[in-house]
Amino acid sequence: MQALDGEQERAFDYRSPADHVPADHPLRRIKSLADRALKELSRDFNKMYSPTGWPSVPPGKLIRALLLQVLYSVRNERLLLEELDYNLLFRWFAGLAYDEEVWDQSTFSKARERLLDADIVWKFFCRIRQQADEQGLLSDEHFRVDGKLIEALASRNILSTETGGPGKIGRADGEG
Repeated sequence: MQALDGEQERAFDYRSPADHVPADHPLRRIKSLADRALKELSRDFNKMYSPTGWPSVPPGKLIRALLLQVLYSVRNERLLLEELDYNLLFRWFAGLAYDEEVWDQSTFSKARERLLDADIVWKFFCRIRQQADEQGLLSDEHFRVDGKLIEALASRNILSTETGGPGKIGRADGEG
């Protein structure tokens, strides 16, 4: 008769989520780009958020989570939040502690909309791309991106030649 596997051997892990990510993992470099871009956007965040009132989803964590959604082609926010709940790599990248509760979907969606309305997400992705270009991390090599995922992420923003030329994201309503 084979012995049954025990549940969990240790009840506590005193290492940080970063200790579980290999030193050469590609997300380490991307996280440094993201953190730099978020620091550059701190004034924009300060204008948007009051120091008092009901706490919101921290914008840096939310934007890093959205970046994970694009990088890993996570189909929707519900699955993204599920990954954030149990995936240590996702938790580390987004900036969540082991015991930090993941946001519910409606709170996450409302916070995302707020950042989209202020064009913060657009500014963030522009800064990430600029930094990657400056560091020679971009390639002309062909790859595929799920357009529906980007469209869903950008909500009412679309890629359109009519609203600003090739490669410019413009609003579906024609503004911006």
